[in-house]
Amino acid sequence: MAKQATVGLGLRREMLDEFCQHVPDEINFFEVAPENWMTLGGKFGKQFRQLTEQHEFFCHGLSLSIGSPHALDTEFVKQIKHFLDSHQINIYSEHLSYCSGSGHMYDLMPIPFTEEAVTYVAKRINQVEDILERPFILENVSFYAAPGAQMSEQQFVNAVLDEADCKLLLDVNNIYVNSINHQYDAAEFLSSMPTKRIEYMHIAGHYEESAQLMVDTHGADVIDPVWQLLQQSYQQHGVFPTLLERDFNIPKTAELLQEINQIHRYQQAAKVIKRSA
Repeated sequence: MAKQATVGLGLRREMLDEFCQHVPDEINFFEVAPENWMTLGGKFGKQFRQLTEQHEFFCHGLSLSIGSPHALDTEFVKQIKHFLDSHQINIYSEHLSYCSGSGHMYDLMPIPFTEEAVTYVAKRINQVEDILERPFILENVSFYAAPGAQMSEQQFVNAVLDEADCKLLLDVNNIYVNSINHQYDAAEFLSSMPTKRIEYMHIAGHYEESAQLMVDTHGADVIDPVWQLLQQSYQQHGVFPTLLERDFNIPKTAELLQEINQIHRYQQAAKVIKRSA
């Protein structure tokens, strides 16, 4: 069942002064990486608390490393739970990838697309859910190599979602980036994602290294083919809360609102089409 038509923005520390004074009505929720905010005190900590008390927040993690060959860092997961509880945040998502082994790699590495990996990751997801006492929401990620793959990305994502019985953060830009880099049909991949598991969505810009290589940067405006995929998603799966990701080269709020309002327009158009169907 489709969720409420809302649009969010990734909150950066440099936005705190402005948004503690006024948050535009067009921004319905914020998303943060808990790792970047858990230890904040002083002025930033107070400002963050002010915003979480007044607005809806989602959390999107960076360093859980759900596919790591090393044991799950349960102490870290408990810290995440404390953060979510403290700010009354119910939505927690992470990447279908890993970023640690014998040390932290500070990058999101692809998990081998194998049946063994499906079972391994699903067990770890269920372990995280038990600690967080919240649903685990898994994001389809951009990747640049597929070592040891025994199935397609599409098959792997669906298999993990089914085995773990968890929710999906559907990232539209990642589908587009991967479709160029790995030469598959983005529309077909989008259609294959399970509607019943979608919790919310991401959309972002990326960097075109060449005609055959796209790099997922979240540092540019959303391009037309990605907008088209978003519209397609709303038409096929229904309207879900959608977050605009912008992690650097961040323009002024008035410029960000242009893309936020574009999402609002697509959501409303999809609802009108559904009502008239």
